Amino acid sequence: MAENKIGISYEQLMRDLKARKFSPIYILMGEESYYIDKISDYIAENVLQPEERDFNQTIVFGSDVSSSQVADMAKGYPMMAEHRVVIVKESQNLRSTEALEKYFKNPVKSTVLVLCHKNGSIDKRKKIYTAAATAGVIFESKKLYERELPGFIDGYLKMKSATIEPKASQMIADHIGADLHRLVSELDKVLITLPENDRRVTPEIVEREIGISKEYNVFEFRNAIVQRDILKANRIVKYFDSNPKAGSLFAVLPNLFLFFQNLMIAWYTPNRADKNMLMKRLDLRNSWQTKEYEIGLRNYSAMKTMQIISKIREVDAKSKGLDNRETSADDLLKELVFFILH
Repeated sequence: MAENKIGISYEQLMRDLKARKFSPIYILMGEESYYIDKISDYIAENVLQPEERDFNQTIVFGSDVSSSQVADMAKGYPMMAEHRVVIVKESQNLRSTEALEKYFKNPVKSTVLVLCHKNGSIDKRKKIYTAAATAGVIFESKKLYERELPGFIDGYLKMKSATIEPKASQMIADHIGADLHRLVSELDKVLITLPENDRRVTPEIVEREIGISKEYNVFEFRNAIVQRDILKANRIVKYFDSNPKAGSLFAVLPNLFLFFQNLMIAWYTPNRADKNMLMKRLDLRNSWQTKEYEIGLRNYSAMKTMQIISKIREVDAKSKGLDNRETSADDLLKELVFFILH
């Protein structure tokens, strides 16, 4: 049986499950549904043998049951099997949790009860949290930061015996964002097309299979801004005008803000010429990522960087309708690009 764990990582939880170290209670909660689904699906498909599931596995939705009904299901003993599995999808919709709080104090050891609490986390001060923390495993699935997406993409493809070029990885991350379900779906689509003797994903493959232009995308736009390439930046903005799916103000703003925020940190980093120091301060995974900040330090002074950050915040507010009634998102992007490059 798995030991009681709070704040367990996805990797450790999956290692325990694969080693058949089961806990009587799992609370899977958080903003990122991808990991919640992966864990609950694994439990549904692997704890019991197919022939054992009819009598020993129950999957319900929180809006369809009460906590007392769930507790009663969990109290049942397995029939001709070692375990009984009860999975509550969207358990955040349970109207009351009092019966479960009582069950958690003395759970049935042969039952694997899984509560999938999506779109947020359970308040740690609530009785159900403290009761579950004593008897089971609590996993919090957090949204990935934009800067973590290339690492997720690299790791996912590595598990599938494939690799990806850094530019291709960033193209996908910028285009799709932190929707991991959609991200994985697109990666699977790419994987199907790769020949067995060449499992490397290139920008050309991304362009062909996902439909992201390798020349006109958020990654290349950011690169043009970093390089202070006025012609290229404006050419891409014009392309975005005609192809909103390729890029827009709302896709560009977080990307630019992250770069200039990090550039500000770089300006105030002691020994910023030292790549290792820069990597550490900016929390970068690879040394090649420091290159754009080295270029940025040459092209943008600390004062200009601070002014750009302020301008990005202003444009972000205007894009949400604050102090702005007439200027479109496209025009706000052009205004921002002009301010940055001049």
